[in-house]
This record gives sequence, structure tokens and C-alpha cells, in this order.
Amino acid sequence: MNNHSKSNSSAGYLDKHKAVIALMGPTAAGKTALSLELAEALNGEIISVDSALIYRDMDIGTAKPNASELSRVPHHLIDIRDPTESYSAAEFREDCLALIEQIQSRGKTAILVGGTMMYFKALLYGIADLPETDPKVRVQVLQLLEQKGIESLHDYLASFDKLSAQRLHRTDTQRVTRAVEVFLTSGKSLSEWHSEQSLEPFPHLIRQFAIAPQDRKQLHERIERRFDLMFELGFVEEVKRLYERGDLSLELPSMRCVGYRQVWQFCAGEISLDEARYRGIVATRQLAKRQFTWLRSWHDLHWLDTFAENNFNSVLKSLDNISI
Repeated sequence: MNNHSKSNSSAGYLDKHKAVIALMGPTAAGKTALSLELAEALNGEIISVDSALIYRDMDIGTAKPNASELSRVPHHLIDIRDPTESYSAAEFREDCLALIEQIQSRGKTAILVGGTMMYFKALLYGIADLPETDPKVRVQVLQLLEQKGIESLHDYLASFDKLSAQRLHRTDTQRVTRAVEVFLTSGKSLSEWHSEQSLEPFPHLIRQFAIAPQDRKQLHERIERRFDLMFELGFVEEVKRLYERGDLSLELPSMRCVGYRQVWQFCAGEISLDEARYRGIVATRQLAKRQFTWLRSWHDLHWLDTFAENNFNSVLKSLDNISI
């Protein structure tokens, strides 16, 4: 916090051109700490780009910024949904664009922070206008899901839409079923719909950064340490409270968040606590791998090393070099 000599000139340049900062990266890479430092120096407000942080009463397992961190700078799109509710990428895009306008109207810098790459893609490239699902088709797909299971449905998706199947996780019930519904309703795959439509571009100047350890093993170690810290902070008790509500299930997007599904299975008596810990760590590593897959193909991205001491100044230097 003592290397902010460039902050005033950088903030002025950003305000003048209304640039937006995006800080991406895999889980446990150090996004929160750097984003707070940047927001304080650049007169910024943070917009969360995280599909888990939207949920209330899910604080420990999502590594949600604590009260002290939240009080340092304004945060947005955190605690905006009950765990029973869903929140689409289209809703995120609409909310995020409105927030950017509001933040910039106050003469401040919008800083997007998170690892939900589907949200970033929707924000920067727009959302395809997909067909409404035929109710009869929905019943048919749900019957297939119940009879065959989600992994079998994913295999079926791969038979006609390999791109979507590669992009979607095998246990992502919500998105896999939607992709199958689109095909059965329209006769065109989700990938075809996306490729045929002219999507709406992001209407702001943006500077994109990704933070991650250079050594994947170091990230795995950070993931394991953070998962154990979550247990110490009361993660199991947090999931027990959710489990005992009676209105939640593993079919909901909220309970599919990494860590929650595994501890939920412990609460249901299906696996031991040690097994829940092990599966949770493995699932988090798999999430990080998927995030890396997205990031490796991302355009105009400036990479930062989690363990570098000069990340703050590296960002400022890059921002000073913006050209339009």
C-alpha cells in the first residue's frame, strides 16, 4: 500500500477515457487483495464477476470478501440472490452494464473482478437470442435426465454439439439440459445459434488482466490451504444450515458451487468428512483448470504472477500506456 505514487495520474487518465479494468484469474490466485489495492488507489468500485458470490448465506465456501474488505471500497453484485434463485449470464450483463454507467457517472473507475469466465464472455461479446423452449421438449429432456442421468445427457449433447459439450462440465445440469432443449426445439445446436448471430460488443474501453501463479503446483497448494482454512472458519456449519433449511437441493445452481456439493453430501450422510474435503479440493482444482482453459484463449490479456511483488505497479504502468 506504499507504492501508489502513480495513482493520481492514472486515475485521472482512466476517468477521462472511462476505461474499465477487468481482473480475471483462477480461484485462489489472489484477485481479491490486488483488486482492493487497485480500487483504493484508482478511486474505484468493484463489480463482482463471480457466480457464487451472488448468493446470500454462502460466505465461507465462496471465499466472499469479509466485512472489513467490503468496507474498504464499494462492492456490487454480491449477496443479490437467495440460494433458491438462479441468475443468468444475460441478467449479469444487463446489471453489470448498468452498474458501469452508474460508477462512471460518479467519476469513478469500474473494476470487474472474478473468475466466472462465462460472465466475462457475456459481458464483452453479448448474448445470443436463443429460442424459447417448447414445454413438451422440456418434459422430454427432464425425463431423459431422470432416466439416464446427467452424464448420459452430456454424451447425447456431444453427439450433435461437440463444442458445447467440451465447454460445459459433465455435471452442469442446468446448462447441459438447456443446450439439449435448444437443439430439440429448433433443430440447431447451441453452437450454431451462437455462430450465426451478430452479438453486441462491449461499449467501453477495457483493460484486461489475469493473475495466477506461474507454477500450477503452487496454485494447487493455495487451493488446499484455503479449503482447510474454510473448514476452520466453519464451512461445514454453514452448509449444515443450508441443508437444514429444507428448500434447497443439489439440483440448484447455488448448491453446485464447488465445495458446497461435497459438504452437502457429508451432511446427507453419503460420504465422510475426510472424503468431502478430498472431493472438494479436487473439484476446486478442476474448476481452476477450466478457468485456465478459458484464459489461455482470451484476447488482449495482460498476465500477472500471483507471487510477484510489483503487480500493483505493473497494472498502473499498463494503464498509463492505454491508447485509443
